[in-house]
Amino acid sequence: MKNLTDKQAVITGGGSGIGRAIVRRFAGAGAFVTILESSEEAGKGVVGEIERAGGKARVIGCDVSNTESVRQAFASIERFDILVNNAGIAHIGTVEQTTPEDLDRVYSVNVKGVYHCLHIGIPIMLANGGGVILNLASIASKIGIQDRFAYSMSKGAVFSMTLSVARDYVEKGIRCNCLCPARIHTPFVDGFIEKNYPDKKEEMFKKLSAYQPLGRMGTPQEVAALAHFLCSDEASFLTGSAYDIDGGVIHLR
Repeated sequence: MKNLTDKQAVITGGGSGIGRAIVRRFAGAGAFVTILESSEEAGKGVVGEIERAGGKARVIGCDVSNTESVRQAFASIERFDILVNNAGIAHIGTVEQTTPEDLDRVYSVNVKGVYHCLHIGIPIMLANGGGVILNLASIASKIGIQDRFAYSMSKGAVFSMTLSVARDYVEKGIRCNCLCPARIHTPFVDGFIEKNYPDKKEEMFKKLSAYQPLGRMGTPQEVAALAHFLCSDEASFLTGSAYDIDGGVIHLR
C-alpha cells in the first residue's frame, strides 16, 4: 500500500536494524527517504537496496550527537514531511556500574541526538506546513528493567520529549508520537550474545526471547509496520502517545 507517495522522510540511524527496516518500508510505500547515518557505508548499502527495488533514497553522513553535524545535514534538506528519530545506542549496567563517561556517551546520542533533530528539523517542517514526528523510545521508558540504568534514563527522556513536542505543536500542524519496543531481534542482539555468552548462545537466545510473554522477540519489520501506520495520513488523529510493541511485556508480565 503506497500511502506515503510524494512524502519525504528523514530517518536517523537507517543503516541497520530497526532503522533499516523502517527505511525499506517507507521507501516501499512510495516515500523519498533521506537517511542520516554515522556510518555512510552502511547507509549507502541500504540506499542501494532501495534503488534496486525501484524506490528512492539517499544517505547523508551525520553524527546526531554533534550539533554542527546535524545542522549541516538538515541544511541540505529543503523540506520533509516525516521525521523518525531512530538512532540510538545501548548500555548495560546498574547506576554503580555506569561511569560518568558511560552516561555522557548514552546521553549524547539517545537524548541530545533526538533534541538536535527536533531543534533543527522542526523549523523546516513548520515552514512547509507541518508533518509528523516519530521517536523511538522503549519499554524501558515505562518500566524498570534490570541493569539498564543509563539506557532507561535516555529512553525516559525520549518519551518526555515526545509529549512536549506533541503539546507545543498540536495547533501548528505537527503530530508527534513514540514507539516503545521490547526486545527486537537485530544484529545487535546476536552480537551481544556472541560477545558475552559464546558458550551459551542458544540458551541465552531462548532466555531473551522468553522475556516477552508471546515467547519470542519482535522483528524490525513489525516495528517498521507500526511506524508506517503512525507516520501515514491514516493516523491523522493520533498524537502525543506512546505505542507499545512489546509482545505483552508491559501488561502481561
